[in-house]
Amino acid sequence: MILSDRDIKAAIVEGKITISPTPNYDEQLGPCSLDLHLGNTMKVFKTTPYPYLDLKREINFEELMDEVQVSEGGPFILQPGAFALAVTKEEFTLPEDIMGRLDGRSSLGRLGIVVHSTAARFDPGWSGKAVMELGNLGPSPVILYEGMRICALTFETLTSPAEESYSKNDKRKYNHQKNPQASKINKEFRG
Repeated sequence: MILSDRDIKAAIVEGKITISPTPNYDEQLGPCSLDLHLGNTMKVFKTTPYPYLDLKREINFEELMDEVQVSEGGPFILQPGAFALAVTKEEFTLPEDIMGRLDGRSSLGRLGIVVHSTAARFDPGWSGKAVMELGNLGPSPVILYEGMRICALTFETLTSPAEESYSKNDKRKYNHQKNPQASKINKEFRG
């Protein structure tokens, strides 16, 4: 079941869901979601010496990306066809019986901005800043600003608490992230 606005507020007030900084409900709360803001750290791909990315190859994908820091309220230009990883300003922690789902805002989608192309689910027990996969499918560059509302987070209750939440499994690759991290998928191919 998806939490309503009143259930979201109650879960945050009770400390069941933690979000920092504390949300401005007048600005961020929708009927069944909470808007999150664009953080100040992005990662973009640099020119690579590889003709393709082989997921079985021992490549440090972090080395293929540049980190970009944006000042408070500062611009980040997303060119047509470009891809960037970005974090939300907010950090949140989910309990073992609630999952989160991140969606882009339709106002940005109407400009060709894809805020989350995959991996929109945040498992119960997850903690950290959400990393978004930003893409520009439109014909023009779009300037995004640090601190703007960028996405909406919905919360869904599980039928029972997860036996092994995200934070309790050592194999989880992205728990407690504060900055965007490059893909770690090639670690899955190592014994």
